[in-house]
Amino acid sequence: MGKISELKKIYQRRRRAIVLRLSEFDKLRDSEHERFFEELCFCLLTPQSKAESCGRIISDLKKHGLLRKGSRKQLEPFLKRTRFYRNKARYLMLARRAFSKEEIARFKKKLARQGPLAARQWLIENIKGLGHKESSHFLRNVGYGQDLAILDVHVLRSLKRLGVIDELPKSLSSKKYLRIEEKMRRFASKLGIPASHLDLLFWSIGTGKIFK
Repeated sequence: MGKISELKKIYQRRRRAIVLRLSEFDKLRDSEHERFFEELCFCLLTPQSKAESCGRIISDLKKHGLLRKGSRKQLEPFLKRTRFYRNKARYLMLARRAFSKEEIARFKKKLARQGPLAARQWLIENIKGLGHKESSHFLRNVGYGQDLAILDVHVLRSLKRLGVIDELPKSLSSKKYLRIEEKMRRFASKLGIPASHLDLLFWSIGTGKIFK
């Protein structure tokens, strides 16, 4: 059986779970500013770290009232479950100012007016610690990532295995990210699978789970 045929079979088995997960993300579009901020913080923690661990860290910080108000010294012990935890503690503190309640309201207006691509660029330029992947991840998690790719290692490995890219990139410059993202969009269109579905499908193949 060919790789494409096998991929389509896996998609048919997991499609319902993928649709359900994306519908949960969609519900966050109109959520309160604090929920948006929580997702932003989650995505700041994820580079080179397990998503589930990052989710638990955010829950723990909320429980102790530290997500918005904790000092760097208070944050760091919780963040030790991630890589580069000292930098990430600093990013969380900077995000409080850059993504205040007022700024989130302006950001939502930007999303409505200019769309996810412009909003992603704003995030990259204004939120320390967010690149294309993390910004795309955040936008997907709050219901705006239909046309954005989250090029983590699981997605890149699947793209290479299927011949969409020739090799795994050692690093992802902005130009390279956008080029691979466009290849993934064209591949999704050719398969007849929505790009947002393909992203979660690849992630589930790599991890065995449909998380976030």
